[in-house]
Amino acid sequence: MQDPETLSVNTLRMLSVDAVQKAKSGHPGMPMGAAAMAFVLWTRFLRHNPANPIWPDRDRFILSAGHGSMLLYSLLHLTGYDLTIQDLKEFRQWGSRTPGHPENILTPGVEVTTGPLGQGLSNGVGMAIARAHLGEVFNRPGFEIVGHNVYVIASDGDLMEGVASETCSLAGHLGLGHLIVLYDDNHISIDGSTELAFTEDRRKRFEAYGWQTLEVKDGNDLEAITNAIEKARENLDQPSLIAVRTHIGYGSPNKQDTSDAHGSPLGEEEVALTRKNLGWTDEPFQVPPAALEVFRRSLTEGRGLEENWKSLFAQYEKEFPELAAKWQGMWEGKLPEGWEDKIPDLSTEAIATRAASGKVLNAVAPLIPFLFGGSADLAPSNNTFIKGEPAFSRENREGKNFHFGVREHGMAAAANGMALHGALRPYIGTFLIFSDYMKPSIRLSALSRARVLYIFTHDSVGLGEDGPTHQPIEQMAALRAIPGMVDIRPADAAETAEAWKIALKEPGPVCFILTRQKVQPLDRKLFPGAGSIEKGAYVLAQTGEDPAAIIIASGSEVGPALGAMDLLKSHGIPVRVVNMASFALFERQDQDYREGVLPTRITRRVSVEASSSFGWDRYVGREGAIISLDRFGASAPGPVNMEKFGFTAANIASTVEKILGGKTSS
Repeated sequence: MQDPETLSVNTLRMLSVDAVQKAKSGHPGMPMGAAAMAFVLWTRFLRHNPANPIWPDRDRFILSAGHGSMLLYSLLHLTGYDLTIQDLKEFRQWGSRTPGHPENILTPGVEVTTGPLGQGLSNGVGMAIARAHLGEVFNRPGFEIVGHNVYVIASDGDLMEGVASETCSLAGHLGLGHLIVLYDDNHISIDGSTELAFTEDRRKRFEAYGWQTLEVKDGNDLEAITNAIEKARENLDQPSLIAVRTHIGYGSPNKQDTSDAHGSPLGEEEVALTRKNLGWTDEPFQVPPAALEVFRRSLTEGRGLEENWKSLFAQYEKEFPELAAKWQGMWEGKLPEGWEDKIPDLSTEAIATRAASGKVLNAVAPLIPFLFGGSADLAPSNNTFIKGEPAFSRENREGKNFHFGVREHGMAAAANGMALHGALRPYIGTFLIFSDYMKPSIRLSALSRARVLYIFTHDSVGLGEDGPTHQPIEQMAALRAIPGMVDIRPADAAETAEAWKIALKEPGPVCFILTRQKVQPLDRKLFPGAGSIEKGAYVLAQTGEDPAAIIIASGSEVGPALGAMDLLKSHGIPVRVVNMASFALFERQDQDYREGVLPTRITRRVSVEASSSFGWDRYVGREGAIISLDRFGASAPGPVNMEKFGFTAANIASTVEKILGGKTSS
């Protein structure tokens, strides 16, 4: 007869084995090896209430090694979250709440979406930043309403990924003491032993980052794991890495400590041998009552923890009513009344849209406490610095300006963690070209519905002399291809202000695509108001009642498109100019609206955008033309580049005439 704790650990192992075997797909080895450390963390330390997975002061747990998802699903089911045995039986099946890798929008209790290695660990850094900031802003003596920790289980693969190096370096620099990472040091990757490619001293590496490092030599020693976590919790000045020596596929007679246990079911014969080896007599998916009793204590304990916190917050609300109201507003993401009125009138400003963005940010940030962010060492260029506001640092957690350093990928991954922590709406900036460095994290923003604001500046060859290494071509197409990502490329300063209004109300991530060069303001006495971009695209101008062609432009190319309209008018050719500020927002509109902007009957269309042609064919059609860049740029002054590459009124007008077959009238 196994003691209740050993039985509980083996329950985690066997539920994982059973689900993977039933699905005939999955990763059994990691859950089998890491079960003991997960058990200790979840039953002895984790402050959570399974009945309320979104209690604000819960500890955050991230399974960065997302391939071991069955370990997390088993923990969630056993401790009492809304995840049933039937859900476990449907692991990796269509429509289930137990997908192959954890998804925060599907499964109660899953904090972040993980699977791409390094991302979860980096999200944890972002969560620890959010926790530190909120603690500094809201905690008062005797009223620690922010008291939680951030725990991560990470794998060898997580530590190998470059994004983890970026964020863990930042975490050490900032001294994020409430971040505790349990490193599943099992010495095995898919190819075989980690000795094939990963031989550095991981503890010394993290010590160099400024982390406390600890070691547990036996991953099944519950007391050693307990002691290490206790020591990590005591260190409030450094994040902690606990290297736990585990054995992948623990308990499997033939596959333990081999790569065979990593990403494939054990097989019926090996499962039977494993059950015998672990002394497991229960049927598949059967949970021993003694083990369930151990895990389900979390329901009672969690309810008590949350009730105590609510009682503390009720007293806090009486003592600090303004802070309590601010707290509630931040968690609700509530925009204060009148915030839009503080946005300056930029309708006559001939400035770069990046500069306009900075003006809007500085106007609204003092009113919106949940705005928090910065850039990857480009704040003066991205205009992301809030004037008069201190920077977040080891010494000042209250600061809202954030210095990420030259860590674009880590910046985005950490921002996802901040957003998914709750109470913060992070904004982050860099040049559009460097969105390539960030792409995996940007994609996860959309998949996770993380409310991150991406401020991408220097959006075209118009940036000038820095040349093709810094001039984006295919980046806008790549961002537009991400489901759930809202792209906004405003045509002038006034539209940039409207873009901020839209973005702050969006339930998911938004990308601002902004210029380095100045753009002339559109005369709103002649044209529709800048707020028209809320529909993504709108008719900006038109000559004649029956246009012969449509010019569709975005951003800084809207100005030359209007110039082309005037030239064509002088040639007797009436055209319509459509401002396509956002593909994503336009595609949300109903068919009648889209037909009104781009009537099917007008088949002669020309799109104008200083980036890749990819994606524009959906709006231009077979009888149209695309003025774009399907080559790399050039090092020259911005205006020269725009002229040489054909983004001029004359070239646009000439292109329209060509597709009309030399027509001179409608």
